[in-house]
Amino acid sequence: MAEAPFSYQGLDRVIHEKARLGIMTSLVGQRKGLAFADLKRLCGLTDGNLSRHLQVLEEAGLVRIDKSFEGRRPLTKCHLTAEGRQRFLDYVGVLEKVIRDAAEAGGSEAARPSAPKRA
Repeated sequence: MAEAPFSYQGLDRVIHEKARLGIMTSLVGQRKGLAFADLKRLCGLTDGNLSRHLQVLEEAGLVRIDKSFEGRRPLTKCHLTAEGRQRFLDYVGVLEKVIRDAAEAGGSEAARPSAPKRA
């Protein structure tokens, strides 16, 4: 690992995909889970895309999908599993290291967000 300090082995390929990262980020603060429609809106995904990404996350043991009815209407709720929460937090820790490494490599200017440019 010391020979390849920028290999970032902890970047979980299942989570690292943009849509799945959005799903995991949306769910991490929602202990009671989120309805499919809310998750779809938050992540800007279509029904089919969200379903497919949830399937990948579910197969990896990161999310749990609960299907029920609210009155006569079907309700699909998505939750992080305990493993999913831990793997996501580990993943975020690696991302923080990437940011620190990039800031150090680029100098202190890289560590601060730049102000928006005025026209």
